[in-house]
Amino acid sequence: MLSFLNKKKTSRIRGAWFLLTLSAVGFEICALYFQYVMSLAPCVLCIYERVAMLGIVSFGLVGFLALGNEPLRWLSLIGWGVSSGWGLKLAIEHVSYQFHDSNDLFGVTCDIFVYFPSWAPFNKWIPWMLEASGECSKVVWKFLNLSMPEWLVIIFSVMLLALAIVVLSQFFGKHERKLF
Repeated sequence: MLSFLNKKKTSRIRGAWFLLTLSAVGFEICALYFQYVMSLAPCVLCIYERVAMLGIVSFGLVGFLALGNEPLRWLSLIGWGVSSGWGLKLAIEHVSYQFHDSNDLFGVTCDIFVYFPSWAPFNKWIPWMLEASGECSKVVWKFLNLSMPEWLVIIFSVMLLALAIVVLSQFFGKHERKLF
């Protein structure tokens, strides 16, 4: 399979990068649908998870636009990995907030406000998308008995798995074996 992906030059064709970008944009649209149509207020971790997904969108676009540039292609792969890994870490943390021991005296919760660096206050630039008003520990939606953060664990894990397959395929199948 890895040599097949290498022969097809998976990370070197626009279609693969477009599919990555399109899927991440689709997840962002879903988040906005939950927020504005279903009136589910995003929490601080939801916002950080959105930023991780926006990282995947951004690096997907870089990979899409810079196919012939080997360093930028590898930068896109690394950015995809960092964004997916950070998103997975946040989603796992979010799940732990939702399913903590309810007998805990102090409870478990996340920050009240979103914190971005002073040089990049994303919540001030696009507040309609990146301003939090919900609680991290509340389970406000479930599908197939999984909460939103549990779905994000699956989504970010699949994105990391896809990245691992694409990166590994770079090193397999470069040399054809001759039988005779």
